[in-house]
Amino acid sequence: MDKNTILAIILSVVVITVGMSIQATFFGPTTVEPAQTQTAVSASEEGYLAPASYAQLPSSLAWGSGLPGSLTAVGQQPGSTPFTFTTEYFSITFNPAGASISSFRLNKHLDKGEPVELLFKDSESHDAFLLYAGNDRSNPIDAVFAHTVVGNTVTFSRDFAILGQDGTPGDTFTITKTYTFGDADYLFEVDVEMTNSVNKAIPLVYENSAYTLAFEPQIGPSFASLDKNYNYRRFYIREDGAKKKTMPKLSSGLYTTGKPLSWVALAGKYFSFIAVPDATSYTVSLTEQAGEEIPLESSMYFTRPTIRGASQVDTWRFYAGPQLKRDMAPYNDATQNSFGVSGLNLEAALDSSSWLGWLETILKAILNFLYRLIPNYGVGIILLTFLLKLLLHPITKKGMESTAKMSALTPKMDEIKERWPDNPTKQNEEMAALYKKEKINPMGGCLPMLLQFPILIGFYGLLNKHFELRGAMFIPGWIPDLSRPDVVATLPFNLPFLGNELHLLPIFYTVSMIFSMKITQSGTGGAAGQQGMMKMMTYGMPIMFFFVLYNAPSGLILYWSVMNSISIVQQLYTNKKKTAAAENADNVQQFPQSTRKRR
Repeated sequence: MDKNTILAIILSVVVITVGMSIQATFFGPTTVEPAQTQTAVSASEEGYLAPASYAQLPSSLAWGSGLPGSLTAVGQQPGSTPFTFTTEYFSITFNPAGASISSFRLNKHLDKGEPVELLFKDSESHDAFLLYAGNDRSNPIDAVFAHTVVGNTVTFSRDFAILGQDGTPGDTFTITKTYTFGDADYLFEVDVEMTNSVNKAIPLVYENSAYTLAFEPQIGPSFASLDKNYNYRRFYIREDGAKKKTMPKLSSGLYTTGKPLSWVALAGKYFSFIAVPDATSYTVSLTEQAGEEIPLESSMYFTRPTIRGASQVDTWRFYAGPQLKRDMAPYNDATQNSFGVSGLNLEAALDSSSWLGWLETILKAILNFLYRLIPNYGVGIILLTFLLKLLLHPITKKGMESTAKMSALTPKMDEIKERWPDNPTKQNEEMAALYKKEKINPMGGCLPMLLQFPILIGFYGLLNKHFELRGAMFIPGWIPDLSRPDVVATLPFNLPFLGNELHLLPIFYTVSMIFSMKITQSGTGGAAGQQGMMKMMTYGMPIMFFFVLYNAPSGLILYWSVMNSISIVQQLYTNKKKTAAAENADNVQQFPQSTRKRR
């Protein structure tokens, strides 16, 4: 195999692999006690626990590491039983310990028949929306808060004091955390209010910071592993005044900035969690680290500077929902949401397809139209593949014809190489003269492929992240979710580079690709070097793509497999016509005189 052949193979694999990777990428401890019995609370019900009295001090809620004294909850101990609060969009389990959230489910989106859990945590993880004193991120304020539920508002409150060196409590101040939900919104508000019992600044101060509000440890759905293409978690930030989002660069798993930000997003493939702080200056810290049971923990921390007055209310808004423009756009118009907010531009957090976005939009519209005709996205993908193949047929046909002409010239090209084996310049001149004489463009077979490439990449982007494919069943028992790989068996051991899950579609795709390339090259002949190249193309490239696409969504592999199957049928038909034409030519050569007499 000559150097040019090897270079061509390597470049083709690199271009396609890098192209798909760019498409997918740019357009990603405190021990928790076992859960207690939960009490269901709907958005219309009300519950109340008496506020703490200032007379009693608990014995085990002391802070001591670094604070000027110890932060201690004071007053009567409220009830600590978690409870579930529901709205049209959310089912949320609140934990009075820390006034936090231990479960956050999306009612309108299912995962294995149950509402999607948007909080991915393990037994060692902290709950979401805990407060930390100052800029600490290790020891949450996990005292039990009293709570009330009124309509769409859940309010937690508890009194605290700073113990002096002699153990005497200082002035009492109240921390109130209020969650407010809309009637039909994926946006909600968290108000953090601190009020001193005397007309002095709030005494909660540590390294010029009052408190840190955290979202941790990770957004769901749960996952066993992440990669850059098919499953990911990515941070995005949007600075005030900026038109586009940026992806912050974490150093040793940490990114910290004090710049004013419009919002901070933690995006998965299908769902996003977006924090929208109020106008108060703050410091945002983003962290990534491996967990005990979670492959990757991605957490947000928002640190508020010292509170100078006797009272302060900070409002934080959060979007927790699907990565769909229709659900994000209402927060650009105050009349379209329950909170009267506008200009948030949350849709800027969506992964975009850059210059191929318009093509994905067209393909998505056609796929959704086919789904309305036949409510099965797997069938829709097959039909759309047929339509694309039909649309591309004139281009494909020209490519096949050009390849056939080049194949017919193989003996003459070999003769030129044999005549001037040590003179590449003369070979090139003779080859050019031969192409000109036979009226053949040597790029004729490549140009159709280049024209098809944007469509293939556009379809890849669509099927890799089309939200409606999430949970869409194609064949029960085999492909229950087109957004995930088809798992036909789970092995008790890991296969090299593949893991322990056995996927059938990538195997079918690889076999179909090998067979397609074999019949395409059948009868082409060629020199030994060309035969070596053909063998490499026939077996080497499909095997490489098998590993590249092994964990791809089954909807994407279904498309590639159907495309290969159609190409096989098309090539078999083309080969049959080619054979018939050759036989007719032989008959004409064998019986020229009789043919003339009949005429």
